[in-house]
Amino acid sequence: MSPTATATPATALDVSREAGKPAVLRTPSFDAIDPAIDWLTEQRTAVRDELHRSGALLIRGLGVGDAADFGRVRDVLMPRRAGYKEKATPRTDFGEGVFSSTDLPAVQPIRLHNENSYTLDFPGTLLFGCVTAPAEDGATTVGDMREALRLLPADLRDRFMAKGWLLTRNFSELAGLPWQKSFATEDPAVAEAYCRENAIGYEWLPDGGLRTRQRRSAVVTHPVTGEKSWFNHFAFWNNRTLDADVREVLLETYGDDGLPFDTYLGDGTRLTADEVDAINRVYDQVTVRETWQRGDVMLVDNVLNAHGRESFKGDRKILVAMGDPITLDACRPETAPATTAFGE
Repeated sequence: MSPTATATPATALDVSREAGKPAVLRTPSFDAIDPAIDWLTEQRTAVRDELHRSGALLIRGLGVGDAADFGRVRDVLMPRRAGYKEKATPRTDFGEGVFSSTDLPAVQPIRLHNENSYTLDFPGTLLFGCVTAPAEDGATTVGDMREALRLLPADLRDRFMAKGWLLTRNFSELAGLPWQKSFATEDPAVAEAYCRENAIGYEWLPDGGLRTRQRRSAVVTHPVTGEKSWFNHFAFWNNRTLDADVREVLLETYGDDGLPFDTYLGDGTRLTADEVDAINRVYDQVTVRETWQRGDVMLVDNVLNAHGRESFKGDRKILVAMGDPITLDACRPETAPATTAFGE
């Protein structure tokens, strides 16, 4: 270990908490990545314990400079890697389970969501790393979904607890991703088999496109802390959340049942604009952010916290890795997964 990397007792991690920001852990000063990895290895248990308390933890001071450094940090903090299934957004693959956080345009903000909340197994932990900090904005936002569940209007919370949420997807070359990329195959039979094995209803369209439908629980229980958490993509992919002009164009182009993504209450009910707005206001209430600095990494517990992205200006290179895979069954879903709406 470097002389500057003296082991810190677990009770003395330098963690700050400020209103509007995620918890920030400041490490000792390091002059190279090797001593930083040594220190992190010694503090791994304390860091993971803090993650379960805070839900998200930004670590400042490790000096991560590139994808190779980031991969070494990932191997310490979450050595069990998780796959990215049923892909929904474009990413650059840097190899060894390291990706760009997203390749969506800089002008497009990304609302809070839980990664792969619609799959039957998903990453329990996400790790983000800043290689190039944007000139303006561009924070990876996070929000505590335990608090979101508490803040939801009681009537909406009860309806989602009882019936879950329903996701429909239309895979196309023109909007969203084609099914070949989402399911990582060129063979329709392989895609069909995946759908059957993962409680996804599917329908092939006359133009060769694919439409799917899957019902999932909107609330799950964290397998370690035992806390209930709001865990879904309902508001993120609901058509009423879209910018009004974008929504109008998509509806005119694809029709009400042809959008790349849309969501409903688990029984197939379309929520009103006011109800969707109420859910989005809760997300706004719990959203916190910290401006990226080069070398930062951030751990996010994918069940306890949702994450998103601000729009930004300038170059921005944020890496992501996914780990600690969890099955939906281990999270005691309030409603069982199904290919149909609740009650059908």
